[in-house]
Amino acid sequence: MRSEPVASLWSALGVIALLFLAAPVEAQLPEIDESRMNDLMEEVEAGVLERAGLAAEMVDKIFSFSELGFQEVETSRYIVSILRDHGFHVEEGIADIPTSWWATWGEGSPVISFGSDLDGIPKANQRPGVAYHDPLVPGAPGHGEGHNSGQGLNVVAAIALKEVMEREGIPGTIALWPGVAEEQVATKAWLVRDGYFDHVDAAIFTHVGNRLGVGWGGDRGTGLVSIEFTFHGEAAHGAGAWRGRSALDGVELMNVGWQYWREHMRPLQRSHHVITDGGDQPNVVPSLASVWYYVREMDYEHLRGSLDAVIRMSEGAALMSDTEVEHRILGVAWPRHFNRPMAEATWRHIEAVGLPEWSDDDQALAMATQLEVGSDPVGLPLELGEITGPPDQPQSGGSDDIGDISWNVPTITLHYPSNIPGLPGHHWANAITMATPIAHKGVVAGAQVLARTALELYLRPDLIEDAWDYFENEQKADQDYISFITEDDPPATHLNRSIMEEFRPLLEPFYFDPTRYSSYLEQLGVEYPGLRTDQWERIREIREAAEGRP
Repeated sequence: MRSEPVASLWSALGVIALLFLAAPVEAQLPEIDESRMNDLMEEVEAGVLERAGLAAEMVDKIFSFSELGFQEVETSRYIVSILRDHGFHVEEGIADIPTSWWATWGEGSPVISFGSDLDGIPKANQRPGVAYHDPLVPGAPGHGEGHNSGQGLNVVAAIALKEVMEREGIPGTIALWPGVAEEQVATKAWLVRDGYFDHVDAAIFTHVGNRLGVGWGGDRGTGLVSIEFTFHGEAAHGAGAWRGRSALDGVELMNVGWQYWREHMRPLQRSHHVITDGGDQPNVVPSLASVWYYVREMDYEHLRGSLDAVIRMSEGAALMSDTEVEHRILGVAWPRHFNRPMAEATWRHIEAVGLPEWSDDDQALAMATQLEVGSDPVGLPLELGEITGPPDQPQSGGSDDIGDISWNVPTITLHYPSNIPGLPGHHWANAITMATPIAHKGVVAGAQVLARTALELYLRPDLIEDAWDYFENEQKADQDYISFITEDDPPATHLNRSIMEEFRPLLEPFYFDPTRYSSYLEQLGVEYPGLRTDQWERIREIREAAEGRP
């Protein structure tokens, strides 16, 4: 009989042994030589091509929903159903954002995440495939940025990748998520704040463009804080206005002050505003008025300074108007910085996949649209460009809240060619291609690049190590991430609610039905490409001149 201490030792060893046997064994990366890796790359490409029909259906279906930020109800429901049908676990309503979700398949490391935006643009509704302004529902939202396309790209790439990983026993986790309300830069920082990227090894973001492309580094585009100021005064009869305190006076004084202040700001800054509430009617002194600002700058320090300045401006306006003012942050976007090793790997796959083959009809639609908006009729690109690095001088411009993710995990943005060069952006013209063969071909090419790049990340731990080395020792050498939001800042889920309540019933009759039609163009009766007679004649002249014919 064992003594008590010995018996206790054996008992403890037995428990440890049982725990060891019960513990999950970390899957080992199979040995795959270069030849086999090339074969697997071709297989994920083929897997994407097999699902080109699903990609096109998703592009068209999401286009038809035409939903604005925070109101992507039909869009998210549709994508989530497809992911679940293909074996992904989906957590919905994450970070207190009803239309956001986190979908995963697989287990263990590495965790590679795919993200893309969902939301549309106000008043950008447009019949696809016709090269002139032709809204299905006048005044309604539309996909005048092309955010209807990225989720189809990500989903088919993930499904093709999952198929190969399952068969080959390749360990790792695929995570997919949506960029909700990107036009308000209003959710990605909240996903970061709530820990969704804490265990992600690499993030690949996809965004519509007019060519296949990827870049690395920073100093291109701005960071942004979206902030709304609400002034509180006291109502009075307009004819006895001396008895009131006008909240609208506070708004207007603030706007005037900010315009004077612009003269003394760096040329690289950008700022814009809209008055969201100017009062109820002229004969009532407004007791409540609000103004919404986007403040942009190139780096954290200057963006923080501009934000502090605009807050001080609001406080000064409140003093001058004898009102009170409060503010709320509605969205934030850090300046973007993309990962060099990941971008260089992605560029190799862009060169392997190449641009789609555009038809004469694709080029005719592109050229006619360019002519319609006053751009050079150069058509769609026929050659790849080059990988882009940091510019020689900082270049001010637009913002994207992928910046917040890029400062928390190695990140790149893959651009894919589903739109036309030379368009205004945030405009009905940018919606013209977004449910046509141009969008479908660009999405398939982008999905092939995405699947190949992600597969390399799963098979090459050294590439992930290089990505983190760049992230920690070069990107973050002189700057750490400091969020512009706190635990007390809720997502601005009220945005766009009233607009979608007005237009959703009018848009519903135009939702794409893939059980009855092979494409959205067929459902709408669009004979592709839809050009006016004068547009056809002008394109014929351009083509004859290019061929040297009289």
